[in-house]
Amino acid sequence: MPPTPDDPSTVKVIPIVPAPPDPPPPGETRSLYEAHQKLYPRSVSGRFASWRWAFVFLTQLVFYGLPWLQWGERQAVLFDLAARRFYLFGYVLYPQDFIYLTGLLVISALSLFLFTAVAGRLWCGFACPQTVYTEIFLWIERRLEGDRTARMKLDAGPWTGEKFLRKGGKHLAWLLLALWTGTTFVGYFTPIHELGRELIALRMGSWEIFWVLFYAFATWGNAGFLREQVCKYMCPYARFQSAMFDKDTLIVSYDAGRGEPRGARSRKTDYRAAGLGACVDCTLCVQVCPTGIDIRKGLQYECIGCAACVDVCDGVMDKLGYPRGLIRFTTQNALAEGWTGRALLRRVLRPRVLVYTAILGAIALALAMSLALRTPLKVDVVRDRAALARIVAGGHIENVYRLQIMNATEQAQTYRIEVEGLPGLVVASDARFEVGPAQSRWVAVRLQLPYGGAEPGSHPIRFLVGTASGDAHVSEKAVFLMPR
Repeated sequence: MPPTPDDPSTVKVIPIVPAPPDPPPPGETRSLYEAHQKLYPRSVSGRFASWRWAFVFLTQLVFYGLPWLQWGERQAVLFDLAARRFYLFGYVLYPQDFIYLTGLLVISALSLFLFTAVAGRLWCGFACPQTVYTEIFLWIERRLEGDRTARMKLDAGPWTGEKFLRKGGKHLAWLLLALWTGTTFVGYFTPIHELGRELIALRMGSWEIFWVLFYAFATWGNAGFLREQVCKYMCPYARFQSAMFDKDTLIVSYDAGRGEPRGARSRKTDYRAAGLGACVDCTLCVQVCPTGIDIRKGLQYECIGCAACVDVCDGVMDKLGYPRGLIRFTTQNALAEGWTGRALLRRVLRPRVLVYTAILGAIALALAMSLALRTPLKVDVVRDRAALARIVAGGHIENVYRLQIMNATEQAQTYRIEVEGLPGLVVASDARFEVGPAQSRWVAVRLQLPYGGAEPGSHPIRFLVGTASGDAHVSEKAVFLMPR
């Protein structure tokens, strides 16, 4: 009988054997883990660099200056966790006002989505604290160690007295700035004037010391050493930004159709006649990049949109007499279709962006109106669990409650307590209380109802708490218990 196709004797088996790795060259060892290569970003000037420094000054003016701003007789912005009060200019917020923080976080998230959909990682490149402090630390480094070539030469050279002074001076300046940053951060939670006096007298509390050192160490480490590694590996935004990008998002892009084939040439060479593109392959765009990428390889998640490569490339084009824009802010569709600026703008303002803008505007308007119309009075009602209901003199049924009255104004207020919900129900205790400015007070309130005034069981009632002048009025639900 002839062999069948399924007969094992007729099936040729080709064994799969893993190929041995290429041996390393003689005298060289090869590690499975590549060591991090330190980046030496070159300094750059231009319109985007000017914008970046403008945001550095603006953000740091707000951060360092806001705790020192006074509002009346107190700090304008203070998150007093010990007293559970948050002061925001003319507003006094309590933990019950957490909804405003939620609204602020929602607005921040939607703003990030909107800016990313329109122009990529503008936040990362111009206003992110990591970028801002890295820019400041790099400025200090350049002043004490020199620009890119000088820093590389200094690091590669032996330790000398000059190197020790330059390195030591740099780290001293970094640490002083980091400590100032940590102290300012704690100043948002502890009054900055009080914190300054304690610092001068060396009487700071343990928690203040811990958070000053913690935030200072984080600033020194992230901006001085980790730098681009925070943006590339630690920040989650770099990973999910692609979900908000599309081909009409403005990004830093290299015009390969105009730049390729790249190559060196003299200024007098007609690069078109020589069959070359506009890119001279100077690699300056790589040298100025704070994350060390080559933008000529296309869109990469490491790109933070700082546009340093745009500035340096425009400078090279100016020197060669070529038109600017070899590297520029544009969209993938605009590059592919050769759109003009007007056509690009029409695509940027697409339905997706308009929907983001409308939702963001509606939420911001609702939050602003809610804050403006907010009643500066908070009331919490807690039943006295020790005595739910009892019979008192005169044949009345009495329930006892504890009310927390929170004054969210900067002046002392007198409040009156009333009750409604059951016929004949009255406040049997003192119904008028004074609460100091931005203070809260617990008060005991006794409610009485004639025996037989209601059926046995639980009956809904309302506490009405308001100022004597009627400026603020709050209604809170409760229940009145009638025993059987």
